[in-house]
Amino acid sequence: MHCVVCIKQVPDSAHITVHPVTNTIMRQGVPAIVNPYDLFALEEALRLKDRFGGKVTVITMGPTQAETALRKALSFGADEAVLVTDKSFAGADTLATSYVLAAAIRQIAQQEPVDLVFAGKQTIDGDTAQVGPGVAKRLDLQLLTYVSKIVSLDRAKREIVVERRAEGGVQVLKTALPCLITMLEGSNSMRFGSMPDMFRASLQPLKVWDKVAAGVEDISKVGLKGSPTIVSKVFTPSPRSVKAEMLKVDGGDPQDLAQALLDRMSALFPQVEIELAKRAH
Repeated sequence: MHCVVCIKQVPDSAHITVHPVTNTIMRQGVPAIVNPYDLFALEEALRLKDRFGGKVTVITMGPTQAETALRKALSFGADEAVLVTDKSFAGADTLATSYVLAAAIRQIAQQEPVDLVFAGKQTIDGDTAQVGPGVAKRLDLQLLTYVSKIVSLDRAKREIVVERRAEGGVQVLKTALPCLITMLEGSNSMRFGSMPDMFRASLQPLKVWDKVAAGVEDISKVGLKGSPTIVSKVFTPSPRSVKAEMLKVDGGDPQDLAQALLDRMSALFPQVEIELAKRAH
């Protein structure tokens, strides 16, 4: 069982501020962390390794500083790490990023077949949730997004059954391997790294691939050249000054209070009443 986990080093959103004049994100002095959603993906891959054996490879595209994120993943128990870095990748949006990662995963698969590709549902710096699906499309993999639980995996039949969070409930889906899974937050708890893994993570050589080693064939599809997305403005939302409204019900009966709240919500948000009526039937 060979799992590839896509991770990203991101600025800690708790320390990010927006410049009051230029309206750009101020990254100076902001600590970098592994994208929290990617840790759920990594833990799930490690759990499959615990059950079935095999190998977990982590991969990221980014500057040389992203080595820190890869070594963090190694300290949790990942076996190999690949840093895809090249000056031509600078300024990449999700389209260009998925192109590079897909090319690199193909290179990994040539060395050892890949059964599952994992990613977090999104990153905290972009919140687009586009890279995972983009990689799946480019690699022609079945895509399972917002997965909250892996129910079963049959290696002989090469099938996987998962639970996927959806609007209004949970979907149970079965598909063939290989496939790409984006994990939902709260689906598991990240383990603590063992001391041997921590020592190994600090000493193990990383695979560092440029555009040639990663198998990037069309240079026009990477970096700024391959990125049609344009961010026109970044700003901090203005706080809303809406006063709380007090609902009063004679007698204080809970049912009367609940009905009064429902009536008020229906008046403010008619769509809520329509949706509740649908579910009642």
